[in-house]
Amino acid sequence: MQPLRIGLIVPSSNTVMEPDFHRHLGRECVVSTTRIFLEDVTREAEVRMLEDDLPKAIELVGSTAPEAVVFGCTSAGALGTLAHDDGIAALIQKGCNAQALTVLRAVLTRLRRIGPRKVAVFTPYIEDLTKGVASSLTEGGFPVTKAAGMGIHSNLEIGRVTPAEIASFVESQIKGCAPDCVFLSCTNWRAIEAIELLQTTLGIPIVSSNQAAIDMVRQVAAHRLPAVARM
Repeated sequence: MQPLRIGLIVPSSNTVMEPDFHRHLGRECVVSTTRIFLEDVTREAEVRMLEDDLPKAIELVGSTAPEAVVFGCTSAGALGTLAHDDGIAALIQKGCNAQALTVLRAVLTRLRRIGPRKVAVFTPYIEDLTKGVASSLTEGGFPVTKAAGMGIHSNLEIGRVTPAEIASFVESQIKGCAPDCVFLSCTNWRAIEAIELLQTTLGIPIVSSNQAAIDMVRQVAAHRLPAVARM
Protein backbone atom coordinates (compact mmCIF):
# COMPACT_ATOMS: atom_id res chain seq x y z
CA MET A 1 0.00 0.00 0.00
CA GLN A 2 1.27 3.46 -0.88
CA PRO A 3 1.72 6.05 1.91
CA LEU A 4 -1.36 8.12 2.73
CA ARG A 5 -1.36 11.42 0.84
CA ILE A 6 -2.12 14.26 3.26
CA GLY A 7 -2.77 17.89 2.39
CA LEU A 8 -1.97 20.40 5.10
CA ILE A 9 -3.30 23.97 5.14
CA VAL A 10 -1.52 26.24 7.63
CA PRO A 11 -1.18 29.97 8.29
CA SER A 12 1.77 31.36 6.34
CA SER A 13 3.74 32.28 9.48
CA ASN A 14 3.32 28.84 11.08
CA THR A 15 6.79 27.33 11.63
CA VAL A 16 5.85 24.41 13.91
CA MET A 17 3.03 22.28 12.51
CA GLU A 18 4.72 21.26 9.28
CA PRO A 19 7.92 20.10 11.06
CA ASP A 20 5.78 18.23 13.62
CA PHE A 21 3.92 16.45 10.81
CA HIS A 22 7.11 15.50 8.98
CA ARG A 23 8.78 14.39 12.21
CA HIS A 24 5.92 12.19 13.39
CA LEU A 25 4.29 11.12 10.11
CA GLY A 26 7.18 11.25 7.67
CA ARG A 27 7.42 7.48 7.25
CA GLU A 28 3.67 6.93 7.16
CA CYS A 29 2.38 9.75 4.95
CA VAL A 30 3.27 12.08 2.12
CA VAL A 31 2.52 15.57 3.47
CA SER A 32 1.93 18.44 1.00
CA THR A 33 1.56 21.88 2.57
CA THR A 34 -0.26 24.99 1.36
CA ARG A 35 -0.17 28.32 3.24
CA ILE A 36 -2.78 31.00 3.91
CA PHE A 37 -1.59 34.49 4.82
CA LEU A 38 -1.43 35.38 8.51
CA GLU A 39 1.03 37.45 10.56
CA ASP A 40 -0.91 38.61 13.64
CA VAL A 41 -3.10 36.17 15.52
CA THR A 42 -6.28 38.21 15.98
CA ARG A 43 -9.91 37.59 15.11
CA GLU A 44 -9.88 40.19 12.34
CA ALA A 45 -6.73 38.82 10.72
CA GLU A 46 -8.02 35.24 10.87
CA VAL A 47 -11.35 36.21 9.31
CA ARG A 48 -9.44 37.86 6.43
CA MET A 49 -7.25 34.77 6.11
CA LEU A 50 -10.30 32.52 5.74
CA GLU A 51 -12.13 34.83 3.35
CA ASP A 52 -9.20 35.89 1.15
CA ASP A 53 -6.88 32.90 1.05
CA LEU A 54 -8.65 29.67 2.05
CA PRO A 55 -10.50 29.12 -1.27
CA LYS A 56 -7.27 29.36 -3.31
CA ALA A 57 -5.42 27.17 -0.80
CA ILE A 58 -8.07 24.48 -1.19
CA GLU A 59 -7.61 24.61 -4.96
CA LEU A 60 -3.82 24.43 -4.66
CA VAL A 61 -3.64 21.56 -2.16
CA GLY A 62 -6.33 19.73 -4.11
CA SER A 63 -3.95 19.55 -7.06
CA THR A 64 -1.79 17.09 -5.08
CA ALA A 65 -4.67 14.57 -5.09
CA PRO A 66 -4.75 14.20 -1.30
CA GLU A 67 -6.76 11.47 0.38
CA ALA A 68 -7.26 13.68 3.44
CA VAL A 69 -6.69 17.39 4.10
CA VAL A 70 -5.95 18.90 7.52
CA PHE A 71 -7.01 22.46 8.31
CA GLY A 72 -4.14 23.43 10.60
CA CYS A 73 -5.36 26.39 12.65
CA THR A 74 -7.13 25.83 15.96
CA SER A 75 -8.12 29.41 16.72
CA ALA A 76 -9.51 30.11 13.24
CA GLY A 77 -11.74 27.05 13.61
CA ALA A 78 -12.95 28.43 16.95
CA LEU A 79 -14.03 31.88 15.69
CA GLY A 80 -17.68 30.82 16.02
CA THR A 81 -19.62 27.76 17.07
CA LEU A 82 -18.54 24.27 16.07
CA ALA A 83 -20.73 24.74 12.99
CA HIS A 84 -18.17 27.33 11.81
CA ASP A 85 -15.36 24.77 12.08
CA ASP A 86 -17.50 22.16 10.37
CA GLY A 87 -18.18 24.66 7.58
CA ILE A 88 -14.44 24.98 6.94
CA ALA A 89 -14.23 21.20 6.72
CA ALA A 90 -17.14 21.09 4.29
CA LEU A 91 -15.45 23.62 1.99
CA ILE A 92 -12.25 21.59 1.99
CA GLN A 93 -14.03 18.30 1.41
CA LYS A 94 -15.99 19.70 -1.53
CA GLY A 95 -13.04 21.51 -3.07
CA CYS A 96 -10.52 18.67 -2.72
CA ASN A 97 -12.82 15.65 -2.99
CA ALA A 98 -11.00 14.32 0.08
CA GLN A 99 -11.70 13.68 3.73
CA ALA A 100 -11.35 16.93 5.68
CA LEU A 101 -9.89 17.00 9.19
CA THR A 102 -9.89 20.01 11.50
CA VAL A 103 -7.81 20.43 14.63
CA LEU A 104 -10.83 21.21 16.80
CA ARG A 105 -12.62 18.02 15.80
CA ALA A 106 -9.40 16.05 16.30
CA VAL A 107 -9.05 17.49 19.81
CA LEU A 108 -12.67 16.68 20.68
CA THR A 109 -12.14 13.11 19.43
CA ARG A 110 -9.13 12.71 21.70
CA LEU A 111 -10.97 14.20 24.67
CA ARG A 112 -13.81 11.73 24.17
CA ARG A 113 -11.30 8.91 24.53
CA ILE A 114 -9.93 10.42 27.74
CA GLY A 115 -13.33 11.38 29.21
CA PRO A 116 -12.29 14.33 31.42
CA ARG A 117 -14.77 16.14 33.64
CA LYS A 118 -12.79 19.37 33.95
CA VAL A 119 -10.44 20.64 31.25
CA ALA A 120 -7.91 23.47 31.55
CA VAL A 121 -7.05 25.29 28.31
CA PHE A 122 -3.76 27.10 27.80
CA THR A 123 -2.82 29.03 24.68
CA PRO A 124 -0.29 31.55 23.38
CA TYR A 125 -3.20 33.72 22.18
CA ILE A 126 -4.82 36.97 23.21
CA GLU A 127 -7.88 36.70 25.47
CA ASP A 128 -10.50 36.83 22.69
CA LEU A 129 -9.12 33.80 20.85
CA THR A 130 -8.46 31.88 24.07
CA LYS A 131 -12.11 32.34 25.04
CA GLY A 132 -13.18 31.10 21.60
CA VAL A 133 -11.26 27.84 22.00
CA ALA A 134 -12.65 27.34 25.52
CA SER A 135 -16.18 27.94 24.21
CA SER A 136 -15.68 25.35 21.45
CA LEU A 137 -14.58 22.70 23.96
CA THR A 138 -17.52 23.49 26.22
CA GLU A 139 -19.91 23.23 23.27
CA GLY A 140 -18.30 19.90 22.44
CA GLY A 141 -19.20 18.54 25.89
CA PHE A 142 -16.06 19.28 27.89
CA PRO A 143 -16.53 22.04 30.49
CA VAL A 144 -13.50 24.29 30.82
CA THR A 145 -12.47 25.05 34.38
CA LYS A 146 -9.60 27.38 33.44
CA ALA A 147 -8.58 29.19 30.24
CA ALA A 148 -5.44 31.31 30.05
CA GLY A 149 -3.38 32.72 27.19
CA MET A 150 0.08 34.25 26.93
CA GLY A 151 -1.28 37.28 25.04
CA ILE A 152 1.05 37.02 22.03
CA HIS A 153 -0.11 38.74 18.82
CA SER A 154 2.69 37.79 16.42
CA ASN A 155 2.46 34.28 15.05
CA LEU A 156 6.21 34.17 14.45
CA GLU A 157 6.74 34.95 18.14
CA ILE A 158 4.33 32.15 19.09
CA GLY A 159 6.49 29.74 17.11
CA ARG A 160 9.57 30.88 19.05
CA VAL A 161 8.17 30.03 22.49
CA THR A 162 10.23 27.12 23.84
CA PRO A 163 8.72 23.92 25.30
CA ALA A 164 10.21 24.86 28.69
CA GLU A 165 8.47 28.24 28.53
CA ILE A 166 5.17 26.53 27.67
CA ALA A 167 5.53 24.18 30.66
CA SER A 168 6.45 27.05 32.97
CA PHE A 169 3.43 29.07 31.82
CA VAL A 170 1.03 26.18 32.37
CA GLU A 171 2.45 25.41 35.81
CA SER A 172 2.14 29.07 36.83
CA GLN A 173 -1.51 29.26 35.72
CA ILE A 174 -2.89 25.88 36.76
CA LYS A 175 -2.63 26.31 40.52
CA GLY A 176 -5.98 26.10 42.26
CA CYS A 177 -8.11 24.92 39.33
CA ALA A 178 -7.56 21.12 39.70
CA PRO A 179 -8.34 19.96 36.13
CA ASP A 180 -8.18 16.30 35.15
CA CYS A 181 -6.90 17.12 31.63
CA VAL A 182 -5.00 19.97 29.97
CA PHE A 183 -5.38 21.14 26.36
CA LEU A 184 -2.50 23.10 24.82
CA SER A 185 -4.09 24.98 21.93
CA CYS A 186 -2.23 26.24 18.85
CA THR A 187 -0.64 24.50 15.90
CA ASN A 188 2.27 26.99 15.98
CA TRP A 189 3.17 26.30 19.63
CA ARG A 190 5.90 23.75 20.36
CA ALA A 191 3.47 21.98 22.66
CA ILE A 192 4.19 18.39 21.60
CA GLU A 193 7.67 18.83 23.05
CA ALA A 194 6.21 20.03 26.38
CA ILE A 195 3.76 17.14 26.84
CA GLU A 196 6.09 14.65 28.56
CA LEU A 197 7.42 17.25 30.99
CA LEU A 198 3.91 18.41 31.94
CA GLN A 199 2.56 14.89 32.32
CA THR A 200 5.42 14.09 34.69
CA THR A 201 4.84 17.28 36.68
CA LEU A 202 1.03 17.31 36.75
CA GLY A 203 0.20 13.61 36.50
CA ILE A 204 -2.81 14.15 34.20
CA PRO A 205 -3.39 13.71 30.43
CA ILE A 206 -2.03 16.50 28.23
CA VAL A 207 -3.50 17.08 24.76
CA SER A 208 -2.05 19.42 22.14
CA SER A 209 -3.37 20.66 18.81
CA ASN A 210 -0.69 19.02 16.68
CA GLN A 211 -0.67 15.80 18.69
CA ALA A 212 -4.45 15.43 18.23
CA ALA A 213 -4.22 16.18 14.50
CA ILE A 214 -1.42 13.66 14.02
CA ASP A 215 -3.42 11.02 15.90
CA MET A 216 -6.42 11.71 13.66
CA VAL A 217 -4.30 11.29 10.52
CA ARG A 218 -3.03 7.98 11.88
CA GLN A 219 -6.61 6.85 12.45
CA VAL A 220 -7.46 7.69 8.84
CA ALA A 221 -4.40 5.74 7.65
CA ALA A 222 -5.28 2.75 9.83
CA HIS A 223 -8.80 2.50 8.41
CA ARG A 224 -7.67 2.85 4.80
CA LEU A 225 -8.58 0.09 2.39
CA PRO A 226 -5.98 -1.20 -0.05
CA ALA A 227 -6.26 0.39 -3.50
CA VAL A 228 -7.59 -2.86 -5.03
CA ALA A 229 -10.38 -3.07 -2.46
CA ARG A 230 -11.44 0.54 -3.18
CA MET A 231 -11.83 0.00 -6.93
